[in-house]
Amino acid sequence: LAQSLFALFASSLAISLVFAIIPLCHNVVVLAVVMAVAGLAMGCIDTISNMQLVKIYQKDSAIFLQALHFFVGFGALLSPLIADPFLSDTNCILSNSTANASSNLPHIRKSLVPHHPGNLSHYDLPMKGMVVTRVSYAFWIMALINVSVPRAPSNLAFVPCLCGSSHPLLSADELAMETRPGDKDELSTPAQRPQAAAGHDDLLSCCQSRNFRGASYTYFAVHITGALVLFMTDGIVGEYSGFVYSYAVEEPLAVLHKVAGYLPSLFWGFITLGRLISIPVSYRMKPATMVFINVVGVLITFLLLLIFSSSVVFLFVGTASLGLFLSSTFPSMLAYTEDILQYQGCATTVLVTGAGIGEMVLQLLVGSIIHDRGSYSFLVCGMIFGCLAFTFYALLVFFHRMYPKPSPELDDASPDKAAVPDDTGQYQR
Repeated sequence: LAQSLFALFASSLAISLVFAIIPLCHNVVVLAVVMAVAGLAMGCIDTISNMQLVKIYQKDSAIFLQALHFFVGFGALLSPLIADPFLSDTNCILSNSTANASSNLPHIRKSLVPHHPGNLSHYDLPMKGMVVTRVSYAFWIMALINVSVPRAPSNLAFVPCLCGSSHPLLSADELAMETRPGDKDELSTPAQRPQAAAGHDDLLSCCQSRNFRGASYTYFAVHITGALVLFMTDGIVGEYSGFVYSYAVEEPLAVLHKVAGYLPSLFWGFITLGRLISIPVSYRMKPATMVFINVVGVLITFLLLLIFSSSVVFLFVGTASLGLFLSSTFPSMLAYTEDILQYQGCATTVLVTGAGIGEMVLQLLVGSIIHDRGSYSFLVCGMIFGCLAFTFYALLVFFHRMYPKPSPELDDASPDKAAVPDDTGQYQR
């Protein structure tokens, strides 16, 4: 836990520094390096925060994972609102021809939107002169807001010192006995609770080759299929939020630019709303059921978007519906997979990595297809990705049925079962 808190502190502090440095980057290579550091820090935060919530709360982690990802969506919704007042609709370079260039900007934007850009050489856009922009303030405000974030992990790190206890956080056993109904507490016996925590003794414990000895093929199949589901669903989140604006302003919809600009905000707004709703829902509904509803809902939404592809109204309705169904997929899948694997923590790292790769790869793939095939391929790609997500989920359920059930007699050499620690006092009331 101490290592994780230090990593969270360093990563959140690095993000604050990155936001402060970005406006000062006057070279694209320097900017690329700075953005790479930001991506590395965000990846660390994403992986560690998910893994530690699974470790601490185990069977009850679904509720806390939903709360965590609600704030992820809330931040994605809030950040553009902070930056919006500082964005300019005019050319940011002052010169003798700035007035003409400012009037040309709407025409340039219109010419750049189609997948086959038109000839822009006849537009006058000054590239030299005094740069006047206020967008730097948005980055500095975000850096200032984020400065307070590293205080949280640093304060948690000092809790053991202040309390004089080596176990400052509420154990999963106590939390389950306080909050969970008896029929859901499947791992409440003293013999089973320590098994779940043993896999988290080291951040890299699941990467050791000795842990894979004697593993059944279903052990690896659960990891792979779970990661592939999130590869598709998180990839849909990335590609839909990134290209729904471009799809809306092209034919046959030809939505006004300002109206189309509300679509990404609507999408992220309903993702945030869905994650807020999922916090109480996850207390009553199993993660596997929630994932099933999510992937089926995504599939049906894309099917209706294809059928009513010429309706602007249904594009807004479908965007809201898609955000709602995609909202809880990641935390629910994480809770479901870790539940299958007895909370060893390895699945969290694999799933977070799969989701990140999907968000990166599918955006690049869909962007290339839209450029070559036109805007309608945007919805076709989403439908294909939704079908693949449902297929991989069905395979995950199949491997779950075949996965060996936990038994009191544990095999220390098998990664399907975690070792029982000698000191189980922390799990007793």
